[in-house]
Amino acid sequence: MVFYSLMHSLTSDKLKNRFWFWIYPQPLVMAGFVIFMTTSSFGPRYFSFFLMVGVFALNGTIYAWISNAIPRPPAKRAAAFAFINSFGNAASIWTPFTYYDTEAPHYRTALGINIGLLGLSMVCAVILRWYTVRQNKALERLEAADTELDEREIARLQKTAEFEGVDLVAARRMKKSYRYML
Repeated sequence: MVFYSLMHSLTSDKLKNRFWFWIYPQPLVMAGFVIFMTTSSFGPRYFSFFLMVGVFALNGTIYAWISNAIPRPPAKRAAAFAFINSFGNAASIWTPFTYYDTEAPHYRTALGINIGLLGLSMVCAVILRWYTVRQNKALERLEAADTELDEREIARLQKTAEFEGVDLVAARRMKKSYRYML
């Protein structure tokens, strides 16, 4: 699994794609949960563990995607990492209580919750992709030197300039050539 996670992350970096590397493992993991919930024989259940453990490859992908989505200032990126990490690890508090002894050995409630949360994360990834595509189009528009900026764009540039401690021209220059990784 370590080698798979490493290759997963390296390939995501090489292809400069986070969305598809976040999406493709999730149906496989869901299939692992379904197999585990619905069978009692050793072979399929053992195979299901290999599918379920694929969820750990997603850790590197989401942290890299966050890092690409919040490039500056570093304090904002650090806060985002802290929030995502604490929110993700908070699940360790309540999830053990979803594995009811009466549901052994299939644990349908707990695995159903896992499937639902994976589905939710896929929906959130689609929303994030849509948003970053939209942001990339706005950045492309800002990059054109002859583009007249509207009041909203100027206000956003002023906010960036104030936050970064630079003038408006430098703030606009900072946005040039930057695109969110999809």
